[in-house]
Amino acid sequence: MSISTNEKGKIFNEINITPLTDIFLVLLIIMMVLAPTFSSVDQNIAIPEVNSGINVENKQVVVSVTKDGMLFVNETQITGAQLEEQLKSLLELSPDKSVVVKADENTKSSEIMKIMKAAQLSGYEKLTVAGEPLNKKQQKELIKNAQKQTPEEE
Repeated sequence: MSISTNEKGKIFNEINITPLTDIFLVLLIIMMVLAPTFSSVDQNIAIPEVNSGINVENKQVVVSVTKDGMLFVNETQITGAQLEEQLKSLLELSPDKSVVVKADENTKSSEIMKIMKAAQLSGYEKLTVAGEPLNKKQQKELIKNAQKQTPEEE
């Protein structure tokens, strides 16, 4: 800051903010250029939270897949080979010919694709993937119920 006098001989001692403004504008431009690189750092992908949507009705056919790849149709454990015939037998339960898929967040997408193909071959016209994955408690309940059903059937 320099002190100078104006035409009338008075001392001019105000701060010149032009260089300060230039510095702030340069810093702003630098941050705007660098900001996208901060967000592109690889991060673990997580399933988004569902804030709205339609509820799954109990009347519909629900196919559940655990993280181990175990299949359940309406809480009954089946194998991959039985999936298509099981879906065909339950087609009348779904008036709008829709099936709901609930899967663990670690389920491979190839498993979901197999379910989609089996549903299509069985005559279903609509497939809904549940927004919230099966949690550990739900998976344990499915396995527990399947183990209870197995001795009774034999």
